[in-house]
Amino acid sequence: MINRGKRNVLGVSVDVIDYESAVEQTVEAAKNRRGFSVAALAVHGVMTGAMDTEQRFRLNQFNLVVPDGQPVRWALNFLHSVRLRDRVYGPTLMLQLCERCARDGLPVYLYGSNADVLAKLRLQLSARFPALQIAGAQPSRFRRISAAEKTEIVQAIRDSGARIVFAGLGCPRQEVWAYEYRDALSLPVVAVGAAFDFHAGTIPQAPPTLQRAGLEWMYRLSHEPRRLWRRYALLNPLYIAMVTAQGFGLSRFDKSPGTRPDHEMNYG
Repeated sequence: MINRGKRNVLGVSVDVIDYESAVEQTVEAAKNRRGFSVAALAVHGVMTGAMDTEQRFRLNQFNLVVPDGQPVRWALNFLHSVRLRDRVYGPTLMLQLCERCARDGLPVYLYGSNADVLAKLRLQLSARFPALQIAGAQPSRFRRISAAEKTEIVQAIRDSGARIVFAGLGCPRQEVWAYEYRDALSLPVVAVGAAFDFHAGTIPQAPPTLQRAGLEWMYRLSHEPRRLWRRYALLNPLYIAMVTAQGFGLSRFDKSPGTRPDHEMNYG
């Protein structure tokens, strides 16, 4: 089990951790009904923190920020010589948590995406983990919500009896949501990105060979070019340049806490 603490990647504190430790810490928080936030960050997620001081503050308040993308793992190894041998991929982490929750009798809650994806996801998870208790599911409202609506969402999740909440709202909305809801829910909130679509079967996953080579972005771009081309065409080269600059001491990217947001985004 690997848990070597956090390291600075472009000012974002990323955990040097493996699946086993991430699962153990999250399940322990679930059993103790303790607020606990987990983000699985690929390049896009790290760059949101590197380029936005408020988002960096949010990410640096997370209990765990795991290296979802191979380039994030490579950055940890390059910058800090941690010799981390595997990433902690959000979709795989979600499955491992569901397996553990099924075994330990911990109900889960699904928040995000749309009603069609959630229905398919529930079927797939129930087929894969027959003992898994899915306490409830709510689709995203795809807009900012009022304080009263947030209270309704929190109450519905708490009343469901869930012990872990999976958030699938897309980056960076899901990380903002996890930051703003963790303490209100007093439960682990795990932001897992495209995992909802992957496990529901609505978006194909890249083959393992491309994933291991760090080329998952290329596969996703080929399937969703209009939505993703700006993200990959602009952010990937900038990420490489910034990590290189940090590695050679040309830019320090001090692990400052960032700027505390003075208001909630209230994504729903």
